[in-house]
Amino acid sequence: MKENFVKAQPWLGLIARLTLGGVLFAAGFLKIDKIHESQMAVRGYEMFPTAISNAFGLFLPFVEIVIGTLLILGALTRAMAALGGLIMVAFVIAVAQAWARGLNIDCGCFGGGGEVAPGETKYLQVILRDAGLVFLAGYLIRYPLTKFSLDKKSNQESSQEDVA
Repeated sequence: MKENFVKAQPWLGLIARLTLGGVLFAAGFLKIDKIHESQMAVRGYEMFPTAISNAFGLFLPFVEIVIGTLLILGALTRAMAALGGLIMVAFVIAVAQAWARGLNIDCGCFGGGGEVAPGETKYLQVILRDAGLVFLAGYLIRYPLTKFSLDKKSNQESSQEDVA
């Protein structure tokens, strides 16, 4: 059974890397030309003062694109998975607090954001999706060896020893 996992692990890692990286890249890319909307979405969570929310809304799309791109390429996989996972944990916390406080907002995950009509929120779906992405990040932190990765072979070989 362990041999099967060792054989499948690089392919599972590739799927995890492309999924997490693809989601982060798409989220950032869809917001990059709508920075004002990105800032509005962050402000909608009512977690930080306006200036800090605007800064997050300004830089978040660029951070998502960089992390997503590096994950897709398989460069610095462990570090980018850790950063991507931290971002996803932050998103889960932000959405959960909005839900608990009774805010009616769109998450703004892939652009847009802001207030929505009561009953149009999708908090549970967003939390479950982001929790799944946190799991993928954790998998990549533990097993950064993936197919078609730009990471150095010496790093991949040491990761392979961790699996065995």
